[in-house]
Amino acid sequence: MPNIVLFSGSSHQDLSQKVADRLGLELGKVVTKKFSNQETCVEIGESVRGEDVYIVQSGCGEINDNLMELLIMINACKIASSSRVTAVIPCFPYARQDKKDKVMITIIEKLPSRAPISAKLVANMLSVAGADHIITMDLHASQIQGFFDIAVDNLYAEPAVLQWIKENIPEWKNCIIVSPDAGGAKRVTSIADRLNVEFALIHKERKKANEVDRMVLVGDVKDRIAILVDDMADTCGTICHAADKSTVMQFLKVPCVVVSSSLPGILPLQTVADLRASVSGGPYHLFYDAIFLFSL
Repeated sequence: MPNIVLFSGSSHQDLSQKVADRLGLELGKVVTKKFSNQETCVEIGESVRGEDVYIVQSGCGEINDNLMELLIMINACKIASSSRVTAVIPCFPYARQDKKDKVMITIIEKLPSRAPISAKLVANMLSVAGADHIITMDLHASQIQGFFDIAVDNLYAEPAVLQWIKENIPEWKNCIIVSPDAGGAKRVTSIADRLNVEFALIHKERKKANEVDRMVLVGDVKDRIAILVDDMADTCGTICHAADKSTVMQFLKVPCVVVSSSLPGILPLQTVADLRASVSGGPYHLFYDAIFLFSL
C-alpha cells in the first residue's frame, strides 16, 4: 500500500499545516519560486515514486498564480512516478464561470453571449496536468463535477455552519436563513430544514460583474433574526446590500454573516468597514475556505 505524501501550495500554508497535524504527517518538501519574468517554478524536494500524493492549494488570493502553481506541482509529481495525485482545492477557481450567459444586452439589441465556460477549462487543465482525484468544498454549482472525467468529491461545510450557529447565536430558534441571491436558495433551504426554521431569499439584478443594481426581498420575515448565507465574497457588495435590505424590511436584527465556501484573499479595510456598517447586532463572522472562522 503506498504511503501518503502531503504537499502544500503557497495559497494557504496554514490550512495545509493544520491538515498535516490532524493526520499526524509532516508536509512534503517543496520549493516554489518565480523567475524574473514571473514564471512559476516548482521543485519537489523528495521522492514520490509509488506514493499517494495530496496537494493542498486553494483558489483564493492570487488565483491565476495559485492555479498555475497547482498545475505544475501536479505534473511534477505525476512525471516523478507517483502512484496517484489528488488535488485538494477548498475554493475551486473560476467556479462562477460555469455557463454561458443567456444574452448580452447592448444599447440596440440583445445578442447571444460569447462568454467562455472557464470552469470547464480549469477542469480540463487539471486532468491534463495529471490529477487523478479532486477534493473540493461547496462548489458554486454542483454540476461542475460533471466537467471532469476523473473522480471529484464535493464536500460540504453545512455541518460546521450549523454547529457555529447553534453555539454562537442564542436566539437561533427565532432566526430566518436568508440567501442574498436566488442561486443560493438550495443552500439556505437545506440549512433552514436542518435548523427547523424558515428561509427567505433576495433577488438581485446586476449592471455588471461585482456591481449589484437592485435587490428585492422575497418572504414575509418581520421581527426575525436574519442569518445571511453566501458562498462567495469578493467585494461583499451583495452581502452589504442584503443586510441593508433586511434592515429596511424590519428584521429584528442581522447578527451573523456566514460565507460557507470562499473568501478570496484578504478583505480590504473599506470592505470590512462597509460590512460592519451594514450588519447590525454582532457578532460578525465569516467562514474562510469552509474551515476557519474569523471575526472581523
